[in-house]
Amino acid sequence: MKISTRKKVNEILLTSPSMIWLILWFVIPTVIVFLMAFKPVDAWGGIGSGWTLQTIRELSNPNYPEIVVRTLALGVGSTLISILIALPLGYYLARVPKKLRDLLLLLIIIPFWTNFLIRIFAWKVLLHAEGPLARFLIYVRVLPQDATLLYNPWAVLAVMVYSYLPFAILPVYAAAEKFDFSLIEAAQDLGATRLQAFFRVFIPGISRGIWTAIIVVLIPALGAYLIPDLVGGTASELIGDKIAQRTFIDRNLPHASALSALLMFVVMIPIFFVVFFTGSRKSITGTRHSRGVKQK
Repeated sequence: MKISTRKKVNEILLTSPSMIWLILWFVIPTVIVFLMAFKPVDAWGGIGSGWTLQTIRELSNPNYPEIVVRTLALGVGSTLISILIALPLGYYLARVPKKLRDLLLLLIIIPFWTNFLIRIFAWKVLLHAEGPLARFLIYVRVLPQDATLLYNPWAVLAVMVYSYLPFAILPVYAAAEKFDFSLIEAAQDLGATRLQAFFRVFIPGISRGIWTAIIVVLIPALGAYLIPDLVGGTASELIGDKIAQRTFIDRNLPHASALSALLMFVVMIPIFFVVFFTGSRKSITGTRHSRGVKQK
C-alpha cells in the first residue's frame, strides 16, 4: 500500500505542473469566453453589466451558416490535401539515405525561419494578376486574359496547404521512421503489389502519426483569419475573419466571444471524433487479442 500510494503521489507531482498550466491558459480563458458571450455590449464596445441572450440570438444571422460551411470546407480540404501530400513524402523521407534526408528536412523547416505574414504577402505577389504565375498561365493559354488568381476560395486553399503542409509532413515522417519496412517486403512476398502494401500495411502502421497530422493541421486551418483576409477577400470570409472584425472594427467583444465559442465547438468536433475513433480501435484490437490468447 505504501509503495502504491507513493507512486500515486509521484504521478500527481509530475503531472500537476502541466495540469496547472492547462487550467490557467486553456480552461479558465475558455470559460471566460463562454461567459462573455452572455454579457451585453456597452456604448463604448466593452462588456456591459448583467446577462443577456441577445448575442446568442445574433448568431442566427443568415450569413453565418454559409461562413461556417466555408470554414469547414476549406479547413477539411486543406487538411486532406496536406495529408495526401505528406504520406508519400513521409514514406520517401524514411527510406532515403541520411544525408539526403537531413537536406530535405531542412528544406521543409526553412519556411519557419521566415515571418508568416511575409510568406503570405509573397503568395499575394505570386498570385497577383501581374505576378509571374498568372502571366505564365496566361502565356501558355491555361487562363484567359482577364483571369485572376487572387481573392477567391481556391487562393485561400492553396496558401493554407502551403502554410500547414510542414505540420503534416513532420508527424507522418516521425511515425514512418519508426515503421518496420520489412513488413512491406513480407507483404510483397505474399503476393501484394507495392501499392497494396502501401495502403494495407504502411498506412495502418503509421495511423497515429496520420491522426496527429490531421489534428495539428485542421485546428489552425479552421481558426485561420490572416490567410483569407489577405488572399481571399470578402468572398472568402471565415469564422476567424468575423471574430477579428467584431473585436477590432466593431468593438463588440460579446459578439466576438460568441463567435469564438462557436469556433471552439467546430474545432472540438474533429478532436472528439479522433479520440473516439482511436479509442474504439484500441478496444477492438484489445478484444481480438484477448480472444486469441484464450483460444491458445
